[in-house]
Amino acid sequence: MTALFAAALFGLSAAATPPPAAPKPVLMVLTSHGSKGSTGQPTGFYLGEVTHPLAVFDAAGIPVEFASIQGGEPPVDGVELDDATNARYWNDARFRDAIRNTARLDTVDSGKYSAVFYAGGHGAVWDFPDSPAVQRVTREVYESGQVVAAVCHGPAALVNVKLSDGSYLVAGKRVSAFTDEEERAVKLENVVPFLLASTLNARGAQHQAAPNWTAKVVVDGRLVTGQNPQSATATAEAVRDLLRKPASAR
Repeated sequence: MTALFAAALFGLSAAATPPPAAPKPVLMVLTSHGSKGSTGQPTGFYLGEVTHPLAVFDAAGIPVEFASIQGGEPPVDGVELDDATNARYWNDARFRDAIRNTARLDTVDSGKYSAVFYAGGHGAVWDFPDSPAVQRVTREVYESGQVVAAVCHGPAALVNVKLSDGSYLVAGKRVSAFTDEEERAVKLENVVPFLLASTLNARGAQHQAAPNWTAKVVVDGRLVTGQNPQSATATAEAVRDLLRKPASAR
């Protein structure tokens, strides 16, 4: 409905100040990869790295839409329902329906979004890095002045993203991600196709780590990254705070 039509409909002056525009959504991207290499162990997106950020965005009135590499219902890991936030969303029919019907990332129009947020889960290190859709969407969102964010293994989305000038997006930037030490602690250092923190450093990033399983979030301009599941809420809070600023001030 145009502002002029709304004014006529409700008997208001066309010169009246229109209501503020609704914020553009955040696009939350999930892995579609469901197994840890040849181990036979299941994986997928990590539930708490979706629900805890979602709680932050919901509280701020920022809409969220979901996509995954293959679309449809992606595999899920970490369904820990003793976590109250996980339980609240997992038992919400609207959330479950949204997760069952994610958009296929290569169909997404990046211009619709204020930010892209890559959730983690071990599956991400298999299907995020070489996805042309991940590389396109990330580059387009970043180069349009919007926010790129990722948490835990979600920064696997960033390792191969190049900007239009041919440079890696992460080159020269401070980042956080699941550390090599954390990967060794869960005994998957020889299962994952690469160690995430080391690979980010190899692309020219400056990886910053906190002790295992403690929260760490790094903001470098419009790039927001978090280390582990413990960082999921704070990563989303940093995105929220950036989105509250005028684009010119980010």
